[in-house]
This record gives sequence, structure tokens and C-alpha cells, in this order.
Amino acid sequence: MDAITETNTVKESMEMIIKEHVGVSQNFQFDALNAIVPILEKAHNIFLIGAGRTGFMVRAAAMRLMHLGYAVHVVGETTTPAIGKGDVLIAASGSGTTGSIVRAAQTAFKEGAEVICFTTNRESHLAELAQYTIVVPAAGKQDHHGTVSAQYAGSLFEQSFLLLFDALIQHLWKIGGSTPEELWKRHANME
Repeated sequence: MDAITETNTVKESMEMIIKEHVGVSQNFQFDALNAIVPILEKAHNIFLIGAGRTGFMVRAAAMRLMHLGYAVHVVGETTTPAIGKGDVLIAASGSGTTGSIVRAAQTAFKEGAEVICFTTNRESHLAELAQYTIVVPAAGKQDHHGTVSAQYAGSLFEQSFLLLFDALIQHLWKIGGSTPEELWKRHANME
């Protein structure tokens, strides 16, 4: 394969991915994100959990919340404290059935914390446990036939979670009034 053909193939793939994200944005219910803004603003601690590739997106979301000054913890890290009343758990699972994530949501609910879930499956056990369910109109990892996305195994959900969370972060930043310099003070300095 020559370089020109390879470049065009990658470009076509990028255009397809962007087109899928435009579709997600056009079909997404943004009121669901707006509804969690006051919940996050009043939270004592915000805990986040996701597994596999979604877990990487969750870690990025946690870092962005930390930059805004929120008390943030990623479930499973050794420094994560107990969750309790006044806290929030953000649980991301495309299927809404990942065992460790559902168990974390059960614990959060039992301890009086509020549960926010990001999922593709409004009927999932995770969605049933959550006080706030944010349905991402993307393919779950079991959509092997490309009915919602041409990408592999939940990639659109993972990407969409990060993009939607970045939109939420941008909104929280603007209403919070912090300057870029204030956020920079919280940026990692041991890289």
C-alpha cells in the first residue's frame, strides 16, 4: 500500500468517527448533563468508576474535575476513601452490567451517596440504581454488527463519554469563574 492510499484510508476513518460523534451529539439529551451540574457543585467528594478502556476515560474525567478544584477519587486506587452521604459516584459502563461497577453503585446507594451513571442501556441494573442516568446514544461493546457504530466494541461510547464530560467540564469551568492560571496551579508538576 502506498503512502497516499494509506493516508486517505486513515482520513476516511477519521471522517467516519467524527460523523458518528455528530450523530451522538444530535441525538443526545443535554438536559441530563445540565441536571447533574448542581449535584456535582454541592458534592463533598466525587468518586468515579469505569472498567477497561472506559476506565481510562474515567481517569481523564477525574483529572479534569481535580483541575477545577473538586475533591475527586477514582474507585480502586489505594488512596480512595470510603464513600458516604453528601458524596457522588459517577459510574460509566456502556452495558450498565459490569459487575464491579454495579457493586460500587450498590455500595454508594447503600451509604447514602448519589449515583450518576453514563450508559448506553437505560434498562440496565446500573441505570436502575442511579438517581441520574445519562444515556449515551452510542453502541455498546456487544454491538458486533455495526448497527449503531462502525467502530469496534464500544469505542464510540468511550469516546463519547470523554467528549461529553469535557463539555460538562467546560461548562463547570465557565460558571465557576476560575482563571486558567488558577487551574494551572493544580496541574501535575512531577511529570
